[in-house]
Amino acid sequence: MTNHGAELRRLTGDPVLSEKIVQDYRRAGLDEKTRAMLDYAVKITRTPVDCDEEDIRRLQALGFTQDDVYDVITTASIYNYNNRVAEAAGHIPDAKNHGLFR
Repeated sequence: MTNHGAELRRLTGDPVLSEKIVQDYRRAGLDEKTRAMLDYAVKITRTPVDCDEEDIRRLQALGFTQDDVYDVITTASIYNYNNRVAEAAGHIPDAKNHGLFR
């Protein structure tokens, strides 16, 4: 959460919202479209075998294109992969990222 939180603070320019998202995006006051995207990313992470066409249809109904959906899939998958490698190798967050963009 440290490294990704720093990047989220950089992207949003809003350190308070970013911290809310990092702590619990479901209670961060996000709009329905953003919440649905994050719900799907979590589903990809936790239970990818349960992902199905209904998930994609729901995102498309909220305004995501097919390309957008695949961006969510690939981004979540790449972060999952990178996180597993970092965790397995015993990497810890960069100390400098704790204070970035606050």
